[in-house]
Amino acid sequence: MKFIDEAIIEVRAGDGGNGSASFRREKFLPKGGPDGGDGGRGGSVYGVADVNLNTLVDYRYKRSFRAARGENGRGADCYGKGGDDIELRFPPGTLIADADSGELLCDLATPGERVLLARGGQGGLGNLHFKSSVNRAPRLATPGEEGEQRRLRLELKVLADVGLLGMPNAGKSTLIRAVSAARPKVADYPFTTLHPNLGVVREGTDRSFVIADIPGLIEGAAEGAGLGHQFLRHLARTGLLLHIVDAAPLDGTSDPVGEARALVRELGRYDPALAEKPRWLVLNKLDLLAEDQRAAACDRIRKALRWKGPLFAISAISGSGCAELTAAVMRHIEDRRAAAHTAAAAARRADTAWDPTRDPQEDEA
Repeated sequence: MKFIDEAIIEVRAGDGGNGSASFRREKFLPKGGPDGGDGGRGGSVYGVADVNLNTLVDYRYKRSFRAARGENGRGADCYGKGGDDIELRFPPGTLIADADSGELLCDLATPGERVLLARGGQGGLGNLHFKSSVNRAPRLATPGEEGEQRRLRLELKVLADVGLLGMPNAGKSTLIRAVSAARPKVADYPFTTLHPNLGVVREGTDRSFVIADIPGLIEGAAEGAGLGHQFLRHLARTGLLLHIVDAAPLDGTSDPVGEARALVRELGRYDPALAEKPRWLVLNKLDLLAEDQRAAACDRIRKALRWKGPLFAISAISGSGCAELTAAVMRHIEDRRAAAHTAAAAARRADTAWDPTRDPQEDEA
């Protein structure tokens, strides 16, 4: 299935039905009075985050969605039937913005979340509502309201705990195959990964995290070289970046240190906030070096980059060092989750704390 992470669609809610101006006319009731019913409500358009979806391909060809119109009111106090609502399903992590104003309407970050995208019009009032002691035969009925209409821009940012970052052929896809059940394409040429891949890494029966692999960056991506910055948005929600570096390039001319620096520069050009995310250095393909050369190669790269953060030496193809890497990542994620839970609990306690200077009447208001 083709991966689509951007789309523009049009949604229109249903119009409300018109109210009826009718009078009761039956045998022996020549002056039965007004009995026109109201029009039905127009159907609304909702967006739902569906965990079973991972791409916006459903909105590539069909781009217009319209809810049903409400029925008109009729005589004999008959109210029109409301139009059926429609639900548009999006993968979790979809940002929905107004395409004309650019206003962000919602962020479907939670599976099952449901938001209103376009509200249906209210039905018109029948003449039943306009009777009074001085107007016993009203001939007035109101039309139904128009439903809301919007052009929406959809942008998918995949939900993952960890993102893989690296040059083409650094071994990102091989790593995600080694630690999860994901099976992205692996080949001996650059840019084999053309769209993001997600994998679930399990550490035991009840401990897991999601890892995202995006196409490789090259120097000049900001100017459109390679695949450019097209897929970097998918790292925006991650809490940790694993910078994969080919420690033993086969061509013999590539400089792992220079490539690592170039990638960090491209990351900063795209989004400084993304460049400030926690980032660990992972030196890959150490199986191509002799055992007595591996420690020296890692030490040389560390010193050249002046790297002081976590560093892992692995071989994704053989699996060497991958277990230690995923275990450390799992501990980091659990620590972040615990810190976030503690902060949220403290915020809730602060909101509910008793303040002797607060006026209880203000809370009731």
